[in-house]
Amino acid sequence: MTNSPAPAAANDAPDRGSNAVNYPALAVPQVQLAGTVDYDMYNAFKGQVIGAAGGDGPLVFSITTLGGDPEVARAMGDDVRLIREYTGRETLFLGKVAVYSAGATFMSAFPTDKRFLTRDTRLMLHERLMNATVNLSGPLSTLPATLQAKLAEIEHSIKIQDEGFRDIVAGSKVTLDELKERAPSNWYIDAEEARDLGLVLDVI
Repeated sequence: MTNSPAPAAANDAPDRGSNAVNYPALAVPQVQLAGTVDYDMYNAFKGQVIGAAGGDGPLVFSITTLGGDPEVARAMGDDVRLIREYTGRETLFLGKVAVYSAGATFMSAFPTDKRFLTRDTRLMLHERLMNATVNLSGPLSTLPATLQAKLAEIEHSIKIQDEGFRDIVAGSKVTLDELKERAPSNWYIDAEEARDLGLVLDVI
């Protein structure tokens, strides 16, 4: 006698009150990214986007990452924005397990009402990091320019960081000042708290 598969547990199904029931496409993301945010991920991202370009309905991007290159994350986010603006296609973000650092930068490319996290996922928001050595060598009259160039790099990086922070919190209950206050010590946020803070629409 063949045993029939056991029915799915009630808590495995989407909550009827959850916004996720309005987005069945979340179950099968067309673009699935995992690992370090780097140029290898960007190449995989572009290949999957091209493969999904001919479809219709919402285009779902899922990511699991412990972080990586914020500029690559911004480039992927720009691609998502261009898809949304030039095709009119709805784009949805789905964070799985861990969305740290550059992963949150990628998330910021999506409006808060288009962001979802799976249960037990963690966000981690933090300041950009820099490891640099300033080598002062040469005539004294040339050294101030070297220092000024490094200072300009730092100031510009802070500006880019703050632009990203604004995008992360836009439409949420979190203020830019609160994020900037907590980011230096790494702010870990579980999925339910992220939903309650309005950083994502729902947890699935």
